[in-house]
Amino acid sequence: MNDRWRRDGVRIVRAGQLDTHTPQTPGMQRAAAISAATVAARKIWAGTVTIAPDAKTGAHHHGVLESVIYVLRGVARMRWGERLEYTAEAGPGDFIYVPPWVPHQEINAGAGEALECVLVRSDQDATVVNLDITPVEQPEAVWQDGLHGALRHSR
Repeated sequence: MNDRWRRDGVRIVRAGQLDTHTPQTPGMQRAAAISAATVAARKIWAGTVTIAPDAKTGAHHHGVLESVIYVLRGVARMRWGERLEYTAEAGPGDFIYVPPWVPHQEINAGAGEALECVLVRSDQDATVVNLDITPVEQPEAVWQDGLHGALRHSR
């Protein structure tokens, strides 16, 4: 019997074993579950992020990386575009896809509660390119789903 798969096969990362030695943003706590450091992953990174009430990132993009955010608890507001002119919200059970190079901002839109998410990226590189953007004051609300594209509406 080959012992290779016992040593190099499926890995379980328990909740108490997440690696918090990751790049951090004020008001956000990231922890790596699946990474080069935790399980020798080569092509993906997965972890958790908890965003404090009323916290938000600055405008940024992740270069060539694709990102998926799964909302566990709270309300995530995403703004994106050249001047962050579009916005949409996601709640528990919703997935958010952020394509490569898209300028965006994550915001905890929940009043007084932390936003808890699972984050998956297409590479180990923690690329974050901060952008000097003056956002529009009233972004356009956009409802989207993965099958039908964007359906714009105003409030």
